Amino acid sequence: MPELFEKILLLKRSDIFNEINTEDLRFVADALEEERFFEGDHIFEKNDRGEYMYLIIEGEVGIALEKNSDNFVAIMSVGECFGEMNLLDDLPRSASAVVLQDATLLKLSRARLRGLIMSYPELGLGMLKSLSLKLRETTKLISNNK
Repeated sequence: MPELFEKILLLKRSDIFNEINTEDLRFVADALEEERFFEGDHIFEKNDRGEYMYLIIEGEVGIALEKNSDNFVAIMSVGECFGEMNLLDDLPRSASAVVLQDATLLKLSRARLRGLIMSYPELGLGMLKSLSLKLRETTKLISNNK
């Protein structure tokens, strides 16, 4: 299990938490739980109800838009987060996540995330800013491909 400082550094590298100040990230880091997965494991499937978002500390995870597909739209690696949308919008998973290389993940539950946001509103504001920047980047990519 990584030490608190290592967890904070990983969070700071991630898209969703990079706009949050280091002091507030320690609360998130304290709430993370470690879980191991092995190549071929399905972490979750499209349309599942999810309870966790994940941060990769080791390995690779493929994201596919269809169940049981090996056509990955993204390959996630160390320092990247996935599964966060479901925790924020309460809708079923929009994609499937499959372990491509044995992985150690840090997971954060919906209940813990919501409790942290209620206790430390700056976390929510930082996450909103990060998600907004990510959406702008996606919009720019789509408009450049037209």
